[in-house]
Amino acid sequence: MVDERFSRTSLLLGEEGLRRLQNSSVMIIGLGAVGGYALEAVARAGVGHLILVDFDRFDLTNINRQILALTSSVGRKKTDVARERVAEINPACRVETFDMFVNADTLPQLLNLKVDYVIDAIDALNSKCCLIEALCQAGIPFISSMGAALRSDPSRVRCGRLSDTKNCSLSKFIRKRLRKRGIDLGKISCVFSDEQISPPAGAIAESEDAGNESNGRKRAALGSLPTITAIFGLTAANYVIKALSMAPKA
Repeated sequence: MVDERFSRTSLLLGEEGLRRLQNSSVMIIGLGAVGGYALEAVARAGVGHLILVDFDRFDLTNINRQILALTSSVGRKKTDVARERVAEINPACRVETFDMFVNADTLPQLLNLKVDYVIDAIDALNSKCCLIEALCQAGIPFISSMGAALRSDPSRVRCGRLSDTKNCSLSKFIRKRLRKRGIDLGKISCVFSDEQISPPAGAIAESEDAGNESNGRKRAALGSLPTITAIFGLTAANYVIKALSMAPKA
């Protein structure tokens, strides 16, 4: 019998599609503006196992765009708040959390975990490149979020290949680095906006958050709207939900 809380999902995807989601494992790396909304969607869709990765805590500046950021969650670990949120949505979902900054040293621990899909919502350039390269080499399916900051036109957000992105300085720098490492950009799925913007001088990457480029070194904050970052996260989640529900598991 279908759990009533997922009956509408079952009506659209079928009982078999829902079963596939319930038997799937999704890792979300980065629980900020994009990752928080991606988490919300995959949890509500019925994914049965979630692996959540983030090293940070919420602060007041997160409240304008991060679904998990509330006055009551300021100062708390993002992973703890996310775990509690999922439990309220789907108590049957198994949740694992990792409070870690993703880099070349910590990635092996994550890559050893069994996972069906990864949502990359990291906003630090070095970490993002390391993660994408490692996932490509390991053959783990994933979708990566590009820069959502400074955007205001929701109609310009789309899914595509990294090789097709434009008007996004984050993806520009990622493409350059990954080409040097011999990664096929045409095989990397991502969410991006092709809206033409004017980044401030010195901005290395258009990120929705002012996170750490290395563990402890802050980047300049860039303006962002909750509408656009939410669309990025929901678009990434939709891509994963469709992929997992429609493809038979081996």
